[in-house]
Amino acid sequence: MPHWDYSVKDLDPARTVKASLREIDVSPKFSREVCRAIVGLTIPEAKKLMEDVIAMKKMIPYRRYRKKRAHHAQTRGPGGYPVKIAKHMLKLLESLEANAEFKGLDPDSVIIRYAVAHKGRVIKKFIERAFGRATPYNKTLTHIEVIGEVKE
Repeated sequence: MPHWDYSVKDLDPARTVKASLREIDVSPKFSREVCRAIVGLTIPEAKKLMEDVIAMKKMIPYRRYRKKRAHHAQTRGPGGYPVKIAKHMLKLLESLEANAEFKGLDPDSVIIRYAVAHKGRVIKKFIERAFGRATPYNKTLTHIEVIGEVKE
């Protein structure tokens, strides 16, 4: 079995909580944008944002990966509704909240300090074509990590 570790190491374990999802089938590029949107929010605020994205009430602004994306008044630029990622992120935030309760911290006072998405392994697949040819298409899996810290 592979052994995964968190990307941030120098944290006070008494004041921080961690949660991660490994090798999920979502877009790593749009996962990065969702992670960027929740940094600095408390857990209830981030959960509310993810519920609004799933209900298509609020958009996530796309900053880096935005080619051929429509501009919207709500995001003042390119944006979208990454519903699949928001469902996974909501599950991850609930896990972070449970970890905070287990450590004896108040989940309402935990601020998300780090939220990162990394590319995972690539699953190689092929589409059969005519005349004995094959076209490759790959699926890139994603790792998402969230680290929260208690307000002072």
